[in-house]
Amino acid sequence: MPPEPQPAHASSPRKEPPKPPGLLRSSGVVGVMTMLSRVLGLVRDMVIARYFGAGTAADAFFVAFKIPNFLRRLFAEGAFSQAFVPVLSSYRQKGDVSEVKRLVDAVAGSLGLVLLAVTLVAMLGAPVLTAVFAPGFLEDDTKFALASDMLRITFPYLLLISLTAFAGGILNSYDRFAVPAFTPVLLNLAMIAAAVFLTPLMSEPVMALAWGVFIAGALQLFFQLPFLMRLGLMPRPRVDYRHDGVSRILKLMMPALFGVSVSQINLLLDTVLASFLQTGSVSWLYYSDRLSELPLGVFGIAIATVILPSLSRKHAAESKDQFAATLDWAVRAVLLIGVPAALALALLAEPLIATLFHYGEVTDRDVAMSAQSLRAYSAGLLAFMLIKVLAPGFFARQDTKTPVKIGIIAMVANMAFNLALIVPLAHAGLALATSMSAWLNGYLLWRGLRKDGVWESQPGWPKFLIQLMVANSALAAVVIWLNAPVADWLASGGLQRTADMAVLVAAGVAAYFVTLLLCGVRLSQFRQR
Repeated sequence: MPPEPQPAHASSPRKEPPKPPGLLRSSGVVGVMTMLSRVLGLVRDMVIARYFGAGTAADAFFVAFKIPNFLRRLFAEGAFSQAFVPVLSSYRQKGDVSEVKRLVDAVAGSLGLVLLAVTLVAMLGAPVLTAVFAPGFLEDDTKFALASDMLRITFPYLLLISLTAFAGGILNSYDRFAVPAFTPVLLNLAMIAAAVFLTPLMSEPVMALAWGVFIAGALQLFFQLPFLMRLGLMPRPRVDYRHDGVSRILKLMMPALFGVSVSQINLLLDTVLASFLQTGSVSWLYYSDRLSELPLGVFGIAIATVILPSLSRKHAAESKDQFAATLDWAVRAVLLIGVPAALALALLAEPLIATLFHYGEVTDRDVAMSAQSLRAYSAGLLAFMLIKVLAPGFFARQDTKTPVKIGIIAMVANMAFNLALIVPLAHAGLALATSMSAWLNGYLLWRGLRKDGVWESQPGWPKFLIQLMVANSALAAVVIWLNAPVADWLASGGLQRTADMAVLVAAGVAAYFVTLLLCGVRLSQFRQR
């Protein structure tokens, strides 16, 4: 681990810390923490499904939660993080801790002021935002009013979680990956507790979930502050838009809004269109999206989180060969996990939905409908993961213009696909359109990196692809052989479904990795500093 930086009052330059831990180890740490968060997220969704099913109240909450959550991914984890981390890495590369501290203070004050203003305006205009993001709710006065009321409670989450992402960006830049990766666990714990303990106290039970979101935002922010203090980088906010680092971040942020967050914009467009479909459509898309987000978050985002600071440092050091090798490593790591994950989601759509959500108010029809959109999302899972690791190849070089152009193309394509598929396939058509546009986005990012000459394929690709094909064939064969008819899954109790799913998953994972081992793939091949 790199040494602790000097206190903020120190003015003498410090030596560059030792090399950071290997990418595989760091990705593993983030992956484990993220897995814990995502598993608890699934528990959270199971609790929500049990209490509220896929009816009016659930649809209203998911919209009220999706709006600040979408903006979080767009601004905090999307544009801001991709702009802030490279700039902070550049300041850190100079070795002057006092300059790093001044940057942190200026960003905290400038970002916090903007977020506070946006939050106040959004709370006042909650009905307008609801009408914009879920226009179909205008035809249902009860659903529209409920979503608007909850949005006033959930929107401050954007302010709190953006500051949390700011703190996490600092920690990630100093290779403290575990703390930011663990932080989302608090969101899931808060929402589970709210559903169980606050629901009986509310005149409108679903409002408990909205308050759970608000409480979670505060918990996540205050959890990270002690770790910033240990680094000597606890912010003392000051508004300074003229600070050179703040100016550079703002300049990079504007186009980055259409870069790495394109998939989130597409998912939001799905919600807008789904609000015009039959009741339950928003919830079906939500439940299936949550399942597809599990491998994306645990592996795709984990790898992207680790490589961005690494790529930024390599770019600052003008190490072109190591930059290319890191990108190549990231793509291989994504394929190693993304291909079997997508295959498993497609083959086990109904069993997975039934195991996790077929309780309480969730019906057999809800399972079938959610499975349709889950299969559609699984078709684009690998593309979603590739976008996460390819986009940092541009952001680390402080190039945000290229992802913007690509993002606009992908969004236009997504709308065209939506209009073409929504009539024949309803909500599943929206999910499939998102997957198709993700593939277009990923391809254009890959082509751009190749064209710029910053990513050159490393040796061994043909052999690696053959090994992947054989291992995934083994996984598919085992899963198909052991899987039971859908009717059996629906008729079984919760414990039986869980036990059967555990056997299926264990057998599939064993078949996949044993076959990889027999084909000559070794863990040492993925160790890289």
